[in-house]
Amino acid sequence: MTAKLWIAIGVLFLVVILGAILIALPAPAEAPVQGTAFVSENVRVDAPRMGETVASTIEVRGQARGNWYFEASFPLEVRDPSGKRVGEGYAMTSEEWMTTNFVSFEGTVVATDYRGPATLVLHKDNPSGLPENDDSVEFSIVIK
Repeated sequence: MTAKLWIAIGVLFLVVILGAILIALPAPAEAPVQGTAFVSENVRVDAPRMGETVASTIEVRGQARGNWYFEASFPLEVRDPSGKRVGEGYAMTSEEWMTTNFVSFEGTVVATDYRGPATLVLHKDNPSGLPENDDSVEFSIVIK
């Protein structure tokens, strides 16, 4: 009987230890859902959507906080999986951009000589060139 009791205590001990480990582990981060709009603290992109397959002329629409703009625009680029720039353009607004509120933008990036998986990068305009003023957001797309 004592051997069975020790086995039961051992199994109970293992269950408690495994439960403590599972509780202590952080929850897995949620992966972005393909086909949803990109949203961050400073930028919301309505088109293209994350993971969307797009033509080589990419129409970009959304909203960014006013401090992302300089002279009513900010740079856009498309990179291939190795990080090489395969297209660039500018997002522009006709609205009042000297605000901290969200301001609508539209822009076009042309990636004429590339097809396949890519990353769309939206850069905060930084005319000062100071690293502390740099910021960008990016998400995956596919160019057909």
